[in-house]
Amino acid sequence: MRIWKNVAVISLSFMCLFTAFNSVGNLQSSINADAGLGTTASATIYVALLVSCMFVPTWLIKTIKCKWTMVFCQLCYSVYIIAQFWPSFGTLIPAAIILGIGAAPMWSAKCTYLTQVGNRYAALIGDNSAEPSITRFFGVFFMVFQTSQIWGNLISSLVLSMDKANETNVDDKILEYCGANFCNSRNLTNITGDGSVSSPLQRPDEAQIQMLTGILLGFALLASAIMALLVDPLSRFGEAERQGSSTGKTGVALLLATFQHMRNPYQLLIIPLTLWSGFEQAFLTAEFTAAYISCAWGVQHVGFVLICYGAADAIGSITCGSIVKRVGRIPIFVFGALLNAALIIALFLWKPDPDNAVIFFVIAGFWGLADSIWQTQINSFYGVIFSGSEEAAFSNYRLWESLGFAIAFAYSYALCANAKLWVLVGVLAAGMIGYLTIETMENKKPKKNEKE
Repeated sequence: MRIWKNVAVISLSFMCLFTAFNSVGNLQSSINADAGLGTTASATIYVALLVSCMFVPTWLIKTIKCKWTMVFCQLCYSVYIIAQFWPSFGTLIPAAIILGIGAAPMWSAKCTYLTQVGNRYAALIGDNSAEPSITRFFGVFFMVFQTSQIWGNLISSLVLSMDKANETNVDDKILEYCGANFCNSRNLTNITGDGSVSSPLQRPDEAQIQMLTGILLGFALLASAIMALLVDPLSRFGEAERQGSSTGKTGVALLLATFQHMRNPYQLLIIPLTLWSGFEQAFLTAEFTAAYISCAWGVQHVGFVLICYGAADAIGSITCGSIVKRVGRIPIFVFGALLNAALIIALFLWKPDPDNAVIFFVIAGFWGLADSIWQTQINSFYGVIFSGSEEAAFSNYRLWESLGFAIAFAYSYALCANAKLWVLVGVLAAGMIGYLTIETMENKKPKKNEKE
């Protein structure tokens, strides 16, 4: 069926794009650690994305429609990957701004596209509720999308492991300062003192970095080509008829719609959980990779460990939809919160040691499973409770998630890992309180008056 073909092609395109971007992003705090360049660039991406969420998505989707918004904005990612050939504050920061500006409308267009075809598919099969179809399409998307963690991390680790000189022998004294005790690479320099042991966060061989960047750039460009050539315009599935569509509104009205959407009580209540989505992903990308994997085991193992994260994320994404149909969404959200809480406790207590390498993979795998819940269920939750105002709703989603990313990356170089774990505890608790409040309010509504 044509609808399923488009869902599959969009998923494949995003998988190729994020095979490149995730691989680059997961290594920033390790290979560009000097003066916090990597995490500063990552923070810049999400600050730019946050600003873009307020001004760009609804206008750009109105101007060039969903399909070409995705194509054009994917090319912004290629600019950032090109900058990795010459990493410095003068190259990475401007490229990060370009990426951030393009990311917001790209994700809003993707969410709008999947939600609209989900509504159309539900009508075609005679389903009274579009929620199962929307959830299923988001589940398929994130299942394919999250495999990008597998391919990107496999490529990065294979390339960085080619030179055995990258192998890092970490002594017990440095291991004491990994994990929750990790502050940043400056601590490791102070520990070694006489320079007899090099920091595990040192940049790998330059030739390998160049090779890796070239391979990843190829994947990013392939993503744009797939999207441009194979995806049908959303007009085939009723884009012009869509309720709440940006079509027909002026640019000022669209901007106001994005801001006015924040006045919706549900939007205010879901903000903390949306922030959590950014915090938890940033923690894994910047802190788990540097403080636990690179510090204790070496940068060349980051990709191998995160393959487990990506695989679990992909499996969880495809199974969440069917589980929600059986047990409802509340138990899934609660399970995700309890799983993350247990992992945070484990990260407080665990002393990473390469002699017990399996623990790296177990924690990464369960973190991926939890992330699959947040990515599929928060997205579909927005699609359900804000049906009819998708652009404004998903712009808010990316705005607040981006703020979570930006804050987490911004303090990454300044705070120690144990402080960052406490931040996660607070944000997760606030997020679940807000989410459960929405569910309580929904349950008190008469069924016939529910908004879709």
